[in-house]
Amino acid sequence: MAFILADHRDEFAAALGAAPLWILLTATALQVVALVSRTEAWHVCVGAAGGTVARRRLYRAASVGYVGCQLNSQVGTAARIGALRRAAPDECPRVPALIAAEVPILAFEGALAALASFTLVGPLGLPWWLPLVFLTAAALVVGGLGRAASRWRDGFWSGFAVLRSMRGRNGVIALILVAVGAQIARNWIMLEAVGVEASLLDATAVLIAMVTLSQLPIGPSVGAAAVVGILGANGVALAAAAGALLTATGTAGALAYAAWAGMDRLWMLRPGASHRSVRPQPHSHVSRGTPRPAIGVTR
Repeated sequence: MAFILADHRDEFAAALGAAPLWILLTATALQVVALVSRTEAWHVCVGAAGGTVARRRLYRAASVGYVGCQLNSQVGTAARIGALRRAAPDECPRVPALIAAEVPILAFEGALAALASFTLVGPLGLPWWLPLVFLTAAALVVGGLGRAASRWRDGFWSGFAVLRSMRGRNGVIALILVAVGAQIARNWIMLEAVGVEASLLDATAVLIAMVTLSQLPIGPSVGAAAVVGILGANGVALAAAAGALLTATGTAGALAYAAWAGMDRLWMLRPGASHRSVRPQPHSHVSRGTPRPAIGVTR
């Protein structure tokens, strides 16, 4: 990126300063909306897997992961699961089930990306039929996960429990749609703010590229690389500036989320604070990913 921008540094600097403060604050707020929506989707999946961890405690654990996601998405996922297990070891499923609880969210996000992958055909010069392949693969994956959730229920497979109920599945999909919509809106207003002529479809393509590149260990350069890859033909300096501002506002949103988590933790530790975390009953098997028997049922 430094090599590409070497001859466009003045234009790049001007584009960075073109976005007004209220646009940056709006983009940061949209990022927070996306993070909160995705966290609630995680809460639904963890609860379906047998977890009884309180929402506030889970949200605080998620904040650790979102800061780690600024480096790499896998780092963020590991940090989020580790923080939750450390904060509530007796109230959440074991690590294998927690890892599996991430899969439904990723599967639904992947299905949405496959559905919108036609937006990549023009910018990347992909064959017109490739989105059909992506969509078919996504449908097979989601269908296979649903069958696996119905067939196996213990241990690792308990993390797929949210797929067994229509209410849980639809709830997760709705929350993911809110998160994705907020991120697309953030991309679009940032592209417009620096002078890149872009549509909502272009903003969607940028999001798909960002999510894909975030799987690689390239750190904060994801935003600039994604926007340049999709819209660099319209001006590499403007595209790189938009990507840099997306990274900056995304990081600001994650840090704001983490700041709330830190203040909430201090508030709960104050003298006289009431802790309302739900704790499992003695001899509970929640931490092992095994569902409890219904009340009144004898063995």
